[in-house]
Amino acid sequence: MTLSKTLKKEKTRLLNDQRWQSLSDEVSQPLLTVCLASPWFAGWLQHQPDFHQVWHFCMEPEVDIHDLDALAEHWQIDDQERVMSDLRQWRNRHMARLIARDAWGESNVRHTSRMVSDMADLALQRALDWSMAYWQDRDGEAGSCPFSADAQQLVVIAMGKHGARELNLSSDIDLIFAYPGQGQTSGGRDHEAFFTRVGRKLIQLLDTRTADGFVFRVDMRLRPWGQSGALVSGFKALENYYLQQGRFWERYALVKARPVTGAESARLALKAILQPFVYRRYVDFQAVGALRDLKAKIQKEVRRQNLDRNVKLGAGGIREVEFIAQVFQLVRGGQDELLQQRGTWPVLQTIKELELLPVRVVEELVTAYDFLRDLEHRIQAIRDEQTQNLPADETDLERLALSMQYDDIAALLADLSHHRERVQEHFSQLISEDDGQDQSDTQQALYDAWQEAQWSQAGENALTDAIHEFHDLPSVKRLAGAARENLDGFMPLLWAELKDKDDAVERFAAIKPVVEAILRRSSYFTLLRENPQAIKELVKLVPASPWIAGQLEAKPFLLDELTDSNHLYRLPNRSELMDELHQQLLRVPEEDLERQMELLRHFKHGRVLRAAACEVAAHLPLMKISDYLAWVAEVVVEQALTLTWRQMVARHGRPSKADGEWCDPDFGVIAYGKMGGLELSYESDLDLVFLHNASAQGMTEGPKSVENVVFMSRLGQKLIHLLSAVTPSGMLYEVDTRLRPSGNSGLLVSSLPAFKKYQQEQAWVWEHQALVRARFIAGDPGIREEFEAYRRSVICQPRDRKVLAREVIDMRQKMFDHLSSEAAGEAKQVFHVKQDRGGIVDIEFLVQYLLLANAAEHPDLARWSDNIRSIDVLAKTGIISAQEHEQWLGAYLALREEVHHAVLAGDSTRVPLEKLSDRLQEVRQQIQSAWQTRLLNTLSS
Repeated sequence: MTLSKTLKKEKTRLLNDQRWQSLSDEVSQPLLTVCLASPWFAGWLQHQPDFHQVWHFCMEPEVDIHDLDALAEHWQIDDQERVMSDLRQWRNRHMARLIARDAWGESNVRHTSRMVSDMADLALQRALDWSMAYWQDRDGEAGSCPFSADAQQLVVIAMGKHGARELNLSSDIDLIFAYPGQGQTSGGRDHEAFFTRVGRKLIQLLDTRTADGFVFRVDMRLRPWGQSGALVSGFKALENYYLQQGRFWERYALVKARPVTGAESARLALKAILQPFVYRRYVDFQAVGALRDLKAKIQKEVRRQNLDRNVKLGAGGIREVEFIAQVFQLVRGGQDELLQQRGTWPVLQTIKELELLPVRVVEELVTAYDFLRDLEHRIQAIRDEQTQNLPADETDLERLALSMQYDDIAALLADLSHHRERVQEHFSQLISEDDGQDQSDTQQALYDAWQEAQWSQAGENALTDAIHEFHDLPSVKRLAGAARENLDGFMPLLWAELKDKDDAVERFAAIKPVVEAILRRSSYFTLLRENPQAIKELVKLVPASPWIAGQLEAKPFLLDELTDSNHLYRLPNRSELMDELHQQLLRVPEEDLERQMELLRHFKHGRVLRAAACEVAAHLPLMKISDYLAWVAEVVVEQALTLTWRQMVARHGRPSKADGEWCDPDFGVIAYGKMGGLELSYESDLDLVFLHNASAQGMTEGPKSVENVVFMSRLGQKLIHLLSAVTPSGMLYEVDTRLRPSGNSGLLVSSLPAFKKYQQEQAWVWEHQALVRARFIAGDPGIREEFEAYRRSVICQPRDRKVLAREVIDMRQKMFDHLSSEAAGEAKQVFHVKQDRGGIVDIEFLVQYLLLANAAEHPDLARWSDNIRSIDVLAKTGIISAQEHEQWLGAYLALREEVHHAVLAGDSTRVPLEKLSDRLQEVRQQIQSAWQTRLLNTLSS
């Protein structure tokens, strides 16, 4: 192909190196081709002493990757630096050869994938050998295996493409670590702790980026419980997990699982555990529903995340071919063992032989998969990056065309488009359902009226006039092509849904801004047109809640939430939320923080919209809604902390603890206020305090070491940024950290000992009040236990009731003076539901006072952080009467419902006095009376 000016300049620059001038054309021209196709290869080549030797090595049709064994023979226990250097130089040499042979057309995608997989296997085994020796030297040898007399070894399970021996050129490797059974090493360390150390060292050897690069990026997110789970699991724990907790997506993931280390007896025992979980003994039609849901999630992700340039995750991409293959494995693999294979290529061949799909379809899928995987390799070869995105840069696209031996970029993109169309067609037909979209006579008449502007066909009424007016808007008239076609398909369906509503015009007026917001984003009209249920929900929910309308207008991707009423009106529990978010994050490369941030925002906004839909439709009571909103925040914060921790550790290594162990993570997030009290609303911010257990004097392990306290402070800063940064999908949560020790003047992240000392020696009474509503929500379980125990001890301290009452009353007065309607000069016009006398803050302060005053005698009062259960326990201990219990609960729920309804209706929580309901007036009086009886009278008694 003819080179562009940019690549010609690059070629000239390379040839100016004196070493090139001594090469014959037979050597220089092939090497130049690879260097232009892969700047990574060019950079690697420049550091090689002999270009002739490189050329001969790359031209060898077969090489033995076990030259690593000769290097490993000289590794010493105290020379980790050499081990890491040898592994990386070995990896780079063989990877360069594979890239060169691909660019020259001397290899094929299947052979390359197998070679990379074999390299990963060997690198894992040698790194494990050294890691085991390293820790055996300190902790002794592991106990014997339950299946043989040999000492136990760490069993590394390769997942995904690595397990299938179809690994990418620059892929990460998905692993699960397991060990056969419980016991102790000869040095007295229990097996879980020992193999955890081995696993961490193994990851460090392979994953850490040094001057020589990396060996393989290691991803451990597929292990039981994901990032929050143990790094290693005993076989019995694995069996129990998959038996009791295993999800369908884990069956999907384990189809390709392959043990790559460990004794043969251990591998067979592991197979006996995993095989029954993955494959059912019968044709598993129950899997069809789960696969249909998974397919819908894939399609939703493609729509939401603008993945058109991604050859793996985009429509018609690699993932869709692999999904087709795994559908047949999971549905029929238990009955037909021929389908119990790990690789996509062999499974597709079996599908053809068993005639489960037409021969033409399978052949098109195989051809497309070959092309897409080959293209994926060439994309990753450019800079040795784990990416499946087509380059946006024209020069890099030219590199791809050169590497794939196309004459120009246009020809390459044309073939890519052809293959993706074929894959998308077959994917869309798999596990399809009849959508039942027969066009009714009414819809046809409305379609004709809209399309031909013959408005009389729709009848003369106010709705027709409103639709006509919208039709003639300049922004609508300017639409052309696919955008116009999609709007034309959607509007008659919306019209038909509105037609018989008494308040149709008002509903259309509420929906119109949402429609206008997506006028030029035609994929959303396609979504609505293909999902009539979404139009029904649009017509029901948007007019009922300006807040929902605003969310859909600002974040049109939320329209996806309206497509399935079963999910829209069913709120999952915390465990299900965590599982769902974990699954979604698994599909995003670990280093792609931007996409991870967008995914978190899509998840949070979508789940909160579901809560609003349930509340507007009166499907669930307030308490269920508040719990759910708090759970959503918890799982988002927990996953955000995981992402932030991983990012920080990759840069600085782990901080150290006082006992010399490494933190993992020894960082905790404490929620105060509404989040701490499980009383979150739709627009609530998060009051957070961060604690850590790192040594005050130590340093992180590297590569770029910093002081422990600096690491933890930066971790807190980055977590706040991840949560509060505004991206194209909005913000997750506003974060307020002013409740930390010493407020804004204090450290952002406190050590646990410093936190305890502050609470004991310097904290004001109002800070102990705040502690009543504090709750651990994410991070290290050890910090959770220690914080919860200390919180109880603070709350249960003996207190002088009069002194306490005076402090609580004074603090309440300060808030009233600054935040009430009286402070704003509105006392005669409005009732501020939260801040005014008889409002939410009054009853919260009242409960906090009674807890702090009585917890020394009744420790159960320190158990809960939410007002509802605190009121319950005040009644159970006899501190308040049954009548007070009933009144206070009713009053508190009434005020919180008022806040929720105000947010959803787009109203203020400052209620005009003339609109104050009899119920709210009664509530105000009850709370003010309780305040007088329980607090003010205490001072005069």
